[in-house]
Amino acid sequence: MKVAVVGLGYVGIPVAAVLASKGVRAVGIDIDPRKVEAVGAGRSPLEGDEPGLEDLIASGVKRRRLTATTDYAAVDGADAAIVSVETPINDETHDPEYKALKSALRSLAPHVRKGMLVSIESTVAPGTMARIVRPILERGSRLKAGRDFHLVHCPERVTAGRLLKNLTTLDRVIGAQDPRGLKKATSLYSKIVEGALHGTDWVSAEITKTTENAYRDVQIAFANEVALICEELGANAYRVRELVNTCPGREMLSPGAGVGGHCIPKDPWLLVSQVIHQKPVLIPTAREVNDFMPVRMAQLVEEAMREAGRRIRNSKVAILGLAYRENTDDTRNSPAIPLIRELRRRGADIVIHDPFAKTVRGFTVTRDLKAALTGADCLALVTAHDAYRKLDLGKVKRWMRHAAIVDGRNVFDGSVIARGFAYRGIGKGEF
Repeated sequence: MKVAVVGLGYVGIPVAAVLASKGVRAVGIDIDPRKVEAVGAGRSPLEGDEPGLEDLIASGVKRRRLTATTDYAAVDGADAAIVSVETPINDETHDPEYKALKSALRSLAPHVRKGMLVSIESTVAPGTMARIVRPILERGSRLKAGRDFHLVHCPERVTAGRLLKNLTTLDRVIGAQDPRGLKKATSLYSKIVEGALHGTDWVSAEITKTTENAYRDVQIAFANEVALICEELGANAYRVRELVNTCPGREMLSPGAGVGGHCIPKDPWLLVSQVIHQKPVLIPTAREVNDFMPVRMAQLVEEAMREAGRRIRNSKVAILGLAYRENTDDTRNSPAIPLIRELRRRGADIVIHDPFAKTVRGFTVTRDLKAALTGADCLALVTAHDAYRKLDLGKVKRWMRHAAIVDGRNVFDGSVIARGFAYRGIGKGEF
């Protein structure tokens, strides 16, 4: 069996690697030659801690079961194609932007043949399969979906840091419009998924995926709003959370510096983007709460520095963590980015440290922690990388010009005050 995987990112890479490990000839296709080169050399193009992924890629390449290319002609002869490209939203309007998806579909369509299965793993707004995906593939292939080829929507459920585990163990939803398509998709995904496979229609699958992440976003927003209440009323939100969760049926999440990643800040907007008559209120409000948290971090930086005897203008603030998730290199929609912009707006000079994330446009990252902290007036922790949990605070204090810490992930506790730091933390009205 031959399967083409379009898009070699956080979804496509593990899918291709696992397929190859099951004896499938997996060919990865991506417009980024650096990703193609890395896979061809048996390396993962992703940084961070992804248990087992690099070994699986190396094994697949060595056994000649896994290849990568920028050329869509490699799709020819494939039994199935899996599309896993990004689907961002417009920052201003929150409308879906399908430039990458449309481009991938147009490039794929001429290579779709009769009997082929095409699975869209990219997360899309409800109605996208019918309005955008099917027409592009049918026009480009001159074939009819459901009759000549089979089109399904099987949205991914991976998480950075747990790519292989989530891919192989979690249940999956398969949206199909014809029984043969569902049967083919079930046969394909049963090769890599140990969890149950749940068949449904396209729009139900689209709604299910976007709802999963909207639900998570609302939960986080609740925790963040409680954190803001605790700050004002002089309580510790993390202790309150522990107490709340002693009550059966309560599973309050942890608050933090903000919500990042490719999915959770975006998918709630995808879910509500097609709703016209029943105007959503709760989901957009949750987005507003979570988007405020980096601003709150900036306010806490000013408070901590004021206590330490320093104004924010022309000060040096060291941001620890550009990745949105601990122990990964994934910077997509990281709350560190709006925090940095807000601090710059307030006049601070910013230096960014991250042990995994690479420099992205407008945000230069250093791997040298001492250089980042030397002469800093405040340390603002955004990402709970393991390396930050092991910081030698004695050295940190000697390196810094002013001893101020703002904690966005509950990495530190009140003991840092006894060590001479001015300390503020999300959700910490008392320490």
